[in-house]
Amino acid sequence: MASNFAEDAELSQIINKLWELDDNKCFPDVDYEIDLQGSVYSTRDVSEDHAKNSLFKWVNEDKVFSRPTYKAFRALLDNYEMELGQEEVVTREELKENQDFLNAILATKVMKEAHKYLVSKRVAPEDKQQFKAMLNDIWFKMFRRQASRGADSCSFEHVFVGEGRDTEMIGLHNWIQFYLQEKAGNINYNGHFRKETVKDDSVIRLLAVQFTWKGIKAKPFCSVFIGSSPEFEVAAYTICLLLDRDGKADIKIGEYEVELTVHSFGRQRKLGTAYIAAARMETYAKKRNW
Repeated sequence: MASNFAEDAELSQIINKLWELDDNKCFPDVDYEIDLQGSVYSTRDVSEDHAKNSLFKWVNEDKVFSRPTYKAFRALLDNYEMELGQEEVVTREELKENQDFLNAILATKVMKEAHKYLVSKRVAPEDKQQFKAMLNDIWFKMFRRQASRGADSCSFEHVFVGEGRDTEMIGLHNWIQFYLQEKAGNINYNGHFRKETVKDDSVIRLLAVQFTWKGIKAKPFCSVFIGSSPEFEVAAYTICLLLDRDGKADIKIGEYEVELTVHSFGRQRKLGTAYIAAARMETYAKKRNW
């Protein structure tokens, strides 16, 4: 473990409470199975493939996507133009899907506890509808990430869906999106960074991987929390953003030391990026805003 680990005890406490409350997380050999295959040791060359097969052997879609938050989450993933600079057009149907997702996660123990905590810290309104409006503004309100004619990004798109920037893929820190893009043939998994793998009771929960998207965009380093529910990740990142924990926070989930990284976008209450990674992860991931 990293020798300079300085735990944010308060943040650790609430994130652990959310993790324990999350009865919607998925488990290997029940909900999915992964195949790590070869190790990657450098971000400089993404042309060398250390994995001949996909990362995900299978996901029990009938079971996983029958759950309300997962079903609502999946419906959002095809709502965005992945290339930065292309103005997003949000349809009436997509606006409804945003609301359906927020309604689904706000009904969970995880988001109820997150709301209660944020109210206690005086950074969120107690009224549930006002809190929902705040979440909508944080996660779904479009903004201009790159010079373009209009709004081309939002927090949800970057963190969960991923965005193309020239020859790079940025964002995309979610296992469900990774699986679906891999299944569709858009992601080619190159392998994992062995030292950045974190296990929870012998269950691999946190991976750093490398991949290419459609063979034209590279993701040299990508941290992905495996099996986490949509509501857990939304809750964790929202708490960090509203508490102004901008940058890296060292926390423990169980006995494991991890980094929860959140960067706000400029002065706006939006996410430039957000992900959970092993505490010993290499600094290039943070520097490049991957």
